[in-house]
Amino acid sequence: MQFIERGIYHIYNRGNNKLPIFFNDNNYLYFLKKVRKEIAPHCDILAYCLMPNHFHFLIQVKLFIAQAFKQMDIKESISESARISVQTERHPLSSAIGILLSSYSQAINRQNGTTGSLFQQKTKAKYLDNIDLALTVFHYIHQNPFEAGLVQKMEDWEFSSFRDYSGLRGGTLCNQQLALEVFGLTRESFYEESYRAILEKEMRDIF
Repeated sequence: MQFIERGIYHIYNRGNNKLPIFFNDNNYLYFLKKVRKEIAPHCDILAYCLMPNHFHFLIQVKLFIAQAFKQMDIKESISESARISVQTERHPLSSAIGILLSSYSQAINRQNGTTGSLFQQKTKAKYLDNIDLALTVFHYIHQNPFEAGLVQKMEDWEFSSFRDYSGLRGGTLCNQQLALEVFGLTRESFYEESYRAILEKEMRDIF
Protein backbone atom coordinates (compact mmCIF):
# COMPACT_ATOMS: atom_id res chain seq x y z
CA MET A 1 0.00 0.00 0.00
CA GLN A 2 1.15 3.50 -0.83
CA PHE A 3 0.20 6.44 1.38
CA ILE A 4 0.29 10.18 0.77
CA GLU A 5 1.54 12.19 3.71
CA ARG A 6 -1.33 14.02 5.44
CA GLY A 7 -3.78 12.10 3.23
CA ILE A 8 -7.01 10.79 4.72
CA TYR A 9 -7.74 7.09 4.12
CA HIS A 10 -10.52 4.61 4.76
CA ILE A 11 -8.83 1.35 5.78
CA TYR A 12 -10.88 -1.81 5.99
CA ASN A 13 -10.73 -5.58 5.78
CA ARG A 14 -12.87 -8.59 6.71
CA GLY A 15 -12.52 -12.22 7.62
CA ASN A 16 -11.85 -14.83 4.97
CA ASN A 17 -15.16 -15.97 3.46
CA LYS A 18 -16.81 -13.28 5.60
CA LEU A 19 -16.21 -15.40 8.71
CA PRO A 20 -15.82 -13.83 12.17
CA ILE A 21 -12.54 -12.25 13.22
CA PHE A 22 -13.64 -11.41 16.76
CA PHE A 23 -14.97 -14.16 19.00
CA ASN A 24 -15.25 -12.47 22.39
CA ASP A 25 -14.84 -9.06 24.01
CA ASN A 26 -11.19 -9.72 24.83
CA ASN A 27 -10.46 -10.21 21.12
CA TYR A 28 -11.81 -6.75 20.33
CA LEU A 29 -9.78 -5.20 23.13
CA TYR A 30 -6.62 -7.06 22.14
CA PHE A 31 -6.98 -5.89 18.53
CA LEU A 32 -7.34 -2.27 19.66
CA LYS A 33 -4.27 -2.68 21.86
CA LYS A 34 -2.33 -3.87 18.82
CA VAL A 35 -3.69 -0.94 16.79
CA ARG A 36 -2.42 1.48 19.42
CA LYS A 37 1.04 -0.13 19.30
CA GLU A 38 1.49 -0.66 15.56
CA ILE A 39 -0.80 1.78 13.73
CA ALA A 40 -1.25 4.84 15.93
CA PRO A 41 2.43 5.93 15.82
CA HIS A 42 2.18 6.41 12.04
CA CYS A 43 -1.18 8.13 11.64
CA ASP A 44 -3.89 10.07 13.44
CA ILE A 45 -6.89 7.80 13.87
CA LEU A 46 -10.05 9.82 13.22
CA ALA A 47 -12.67 7.08 13.65
CA TYR A 48 -12.92 3.31 13.94
CA CYS A 49 -15.42 0.50 14.24
CA LEU A 50 -14.77 -3.16 14.86
CA MET A 51 -17.54 -5.48 13.68
CA PRO A 52 -17.81 -9.23 14.25
CA ASN A 53 -16.34 -10.08 10.83
CA HIS A 54 -14.69 -6.85 9.64
CA PHE A 55 -13.19 -3.53 10.69
CA HIS A 56 -13.06 0.09 9.55
CA PHE A 57 -10.57 2.85 10.32
CA LEU A 58 -10.50 6.44 9.11
CA ILE A 59 -6.99 7.81 9.43
CA GLN A 60 -4.81 10.75 8.45
CA VAL A 61 -1.27 9.75 7.56
CA LYS A 62 1.61 11.32 9.47
CA LEU A 63 4.79 12.56 7.83
CA PHE A 64 7.20 9.95 6.50
CA ILE A 65 10.25 10.06 8.75
CA ALA A 66 12.32 7.10 7.62
CA GLN A 67 15.09 9.39 6.36
CA ALA A 68 15.30 11.00 9.79
CA PHE A 69 15.77 7.57 11.35
CA LYS A 70 18.62 6.87 8.94
CA GLN A 71 20.38 10.14 9.68
CA MET A 72 20.01 9.85 13.45
CA ASP A 73 21.02 6.17 13.48
CA ILE A 74 18.44 5.23 16.09
CA LYS A 75 17.13 2.04 14.51
CA GLU A 76 17.47 0.18 17.80
CA SER A 77 14.79 2.32 19.43
CA ILE A 78 12.12 2.41 16.71
CA SER A 79 9.24 0.00 16.19
CA GLU A 80 9.52 -3.08 13.98
CA SER A 81 7.22 -1.59 11.35
CA ALA A 82 9.23 1.66 11.23
CA ARG A 83 12.49 -0.30 10.96
CA ILE A 84 11.15 -2.20 7.95
CA SER A 85 10.13 1.07 6.30
CA VAL A 86 13.66 2.45 6.72
CA GLN A 87 14.94 -0.45 4.65
CA THR A 88 12.23 -0.35 1.97
CA GLU A 89 11.59 3.41 1.75
CA ARG A 90 7.85 2.84 2.19
CA HIS A 91 5.73 4.75 4.63
CA PRO A 92 5.88 2.74 7.88
CA LEU A 93 2.10 2.53 7.97
CA SER A 94 2.18 -0.05 5.15
CA SER A 95 4.32 -2.42 7.18
CA ALA A 96 2.44 -1.66 10.39
CA ILE A 97 -0.87 -2.84 8.93
CA GLY A 98 0.68 -6.13 7.84
CA ILE A 99 2.26 -6.67 11.25
CA LEU A 100 -1.02 -5.88 13.01
CA LEU A 101 -3.07 -8.39 11.02
CA SER A 102 -0.41 -11.09 11.05
CA SER A 103 0.19 -10.94 14.80
CA TYR A 104 -3.53 -10.78 15.55
CA SER A 105 -4.19 -13.79 13.28
CA GLN A 106 -1.50 -15.77 15.11
CA ALA A 107 -3.09 -14.95 18.46
CA ILE A 108 -6.56 -16.02 17.27
CA ASN A 109 -5.17 -19.23 15.77
CA ARG A 110 -3.61 -20.08 19.12
CA GLN A 111 -6.88 -19.27 20.87
CA ASN A 112 -9.07 -21.32 18.51
CA GLY A 113 -6.63 -24.08 17.60
CA THR A 114 -6.78 -23.12 13.93
CA THR A 115 -4.24 -22.31 11.21
CA GLY A 116 -3.98 -20.00 8.24
CA SER A 117 -4.82 -16.39 7.54
CA LEU A 118 -7.77 -14.91 9.36
CA PHE A 119 -8.28 -11.94 7.00
CA GLN A 120 -8.86 -11.50 3.29
CA GLN A 121 -5.59 -11.20 1.44
CA LYS A 122 -5.65 -7.51 0.60
CA THR A 123 -6.48 -4.82 3.10
CA LYS A 124 -8.16 -1.88 1.36
CA ALA A 125 -6.87 1.65 1.87
CA LYS A 126 -9.05 4.07 -0.09
CA TYR A 127 -7.68 7.59 -0.44
CA LEU A 128 -10.39 10.16 0.26
CA ASP A 129 -9.57 13.15 -1.88
CA ASN A 130 -12.13 15.58 -0.49
CA ILE A 131 -13.43 16.46 2.95
CA ASP A 132 -17.09 15.87 2.11
CA LEU A 133 -16.36 12.27 1.17
CA ALA A 134 -14.19 11.80 4.24
CA LEU A 135 -17.02 13.14 6.42
CA THR A 136 -19.42 10.66 4.84
CA VAL A 137 -17.03 7.82 5.69
CA PHE A 138 -16.64 9.19 9.21
CA HIS A 139 -20.38 8.88 9.79
CA TYR A 140 -20.66 5.61 7.86
CA ILE A 141 -18.08 3.95 10.11
CA HIS A 142 -20.01 4.90 13.24
CA GLN A 143 -23.31 3.80 11.69
CA ASN A 144 -22.09 0.26 10.93
CA PRO A 145 -23.39 -1.59 14.02
CA PHE A 146 -26.64 0.39 13.96
CA GLU A 147 -27.30 -0.34 10.28
CA ALA A 148 -26.40 -4.00 10.82
CA GLY A 149 -29.02 -4.30 13.54
CA LEU A 150 -26.50 -5.16 16.25
CA VAL A 151 -27.68 -2.30 18.46
CA GLN A 152 -30.65 0.03 18.70
CA LYS A 153 -28.43 3.09 19.13
CA MET A 154 -24.91 3.74 17.91
CA GLU A 155 -23.78 4.57 21.42
CA ASP A 156 -24.68 1.04 22.52
CA TRP A 157 -21.86 -0.49 20.47
CA GLU A 158 -18.73 -0.62 22.60
CA PHE A 159 -16.17 -1.24 19.89
CA SER A 160 -16.29 1.99 17.91
CA SER A 161 -15.21 5.56 18.51
CA PHE A 162 -18.79 6.84 18.59
CA ARG A 163 -18.99 6.67 22.38
CA ASP A 164 -15.81 8.72 22.70
CA TYR A 165 -17.06 11.52 20.45
CA SER A 166 -20.40 11.45 22.28
CA GLY A 167 -18.66 12.06 25.61
CA LEU A 168 -19.77 8.71 27.02
CA ARG A 169 -16.23 7.39 27.33
CA GLY A 170 -12.80 8.95 27.68
CA GLY A 171 -11.08 7.00 24.92
CA THR A 172 -7.76 8.30 23.60
CA LEU A 173 -7.15 6.15 20.52
CA CYS A 174 -8.67 8.75 18.17
CA ASN A 175 -7.38 12.28 17.71
CA GLN A 176 -10.81 13.70 18.39
CA GLN A 177 -9.79 17.35 18.33
CA LEU A 178 -8.22 16.95 14.89
CA ALA A 179 -11.28 15.14 13.52
CA LEU A 180 -13.69 17.77 14.78
CA GLU A 181 -11.55 20.52 13.26
CA VAL A 182 -11.11 18.72 9.92
CA PHE A 183 -14.84 18.04 9.56
CA GLY A 184 -16.10 21.30 11.02
CA LEU A 185 -18.00 19.55 13.79
CA THR A 186 -18.62 20.37 17.41
CA ARG A 187 -19.40 17.96 20.24
CA GLU A 188 -22.98 19.16 20.08
CA SER A 189 -23.42 18.78 16.31
CA PHE A 190 -21.62 15.43 16.11
CA TYR A 191 -24.42 13.37 17.63
CA GLU A 192 -27.20 14.78 15.49
CA GLU A 193 -25.22 14.59 12.25
CA SER A 194 -24.15 11.03 12.98
CA TYR A 195 -27.73 9.81 12.71
CA ARG A 196 -28.40 11.40 9.35
CA ALA A 197 -29.08 9.01 6.46
CA ILE A 198 -26.28 8.36 4.01
CA LEU A 199 -27.52 8.65 0.45
CA GLU A 200 -27.07 5.71 -1.94
CA LYS A 201 -24.74 7.73 -4.17
CA GLU A 202 -22.58 8.57 -1.18
CA MET A 203 -22.40 4.89 -0.29
CA ARG A 204 -21.04 4.04 -3.75
CA ASP A 205 -18.24 6.57 -3.32
CA ILE A 206 -17.09 5.12 -0.01
CA PHE A 207 -15.56 1.92 -1.43
